[in-house]
Amino acid sequence: MQQSGAPGGRGCGLFPLLAVLWFQGVYIVLSLEIKAAAHVRGYVGEKIRLKCTFKSTSSVTDKLTVDWTYRPPGSSRTESIFHYQSFQYPTTAGTFRDRISWVGDVYKGDASISISNPTIKDNGTFSCAVKNPPDVHHNIPVTELTVTERGFGTMLSSVALLSILVFIPSAVVVVLLLVRMARKSAGLKKRSKSSYKKSSIEVSDDTDQEEDDCMARLCVRCAECLDSDSEEIY
Repeated sequence: MQQSGAPGGRGCGLFPLLAVLWFQGVYIVLSLEIKAAAHVRGYVGEKIRLKCTFKSTSSVTDKLTVDWTYRPPGSSRTESIFHYQSFQYPTTAGTFRDRISWVGDVYKGDASISISNPTIKDNGTFSCAVKNPPDVHHNIPVTELTVTERGFGTMLSSVALLSILVFIPSAVVVVLLLVRMARKSAGLKKRSKSSYKKSSIEVSDDTDQEEDDCMARLCVRCAECLDSDSEEIY
């Protein structure tokens, strides 16, 4: 089957993920790349984030749209659960009603959403589609969501991790204190062997004795001055 296209017989059908335009004798390629996690695991009752990012060669405008769809396991039926175009339009019907929230920022290339109060019934395939005219041809990545009950083993591992995070810093502090005390004790023993160290009481006694001697010398000096004055008078 012959494909219509730009001059030269080269059609756009050879580029499934690229939009090719012919403008004044020049091919212009407009691409839009979308990325999403292939698998996301969550737990019942705990908010889940479905991350979707995109890169566009065109600037973001109010024409940009984001669409999220959901397909149950083993089913070919898909349903729209979220739409964005300048404003958020979460679904108002179905199992995801009032549980889808917008957590993205299109100006940062983020088209992510979150699911509140997830259940096992939310398991399935989610698709993220972004169009930013003239970038409208792109891949559509899918994310397989698996929601399970948080078992005892998972809770135990979380408690163990928290205990480790608390225990390790405490143990490091204790070890550092012991090392410091050991070094201080070794230093005191070394100084005691090399020279005599006066106690605080002895130092205090020496200080008091020096003060008494100073006062005595001062009194003697004053007495000598008085005697000298008396002799000069007589």
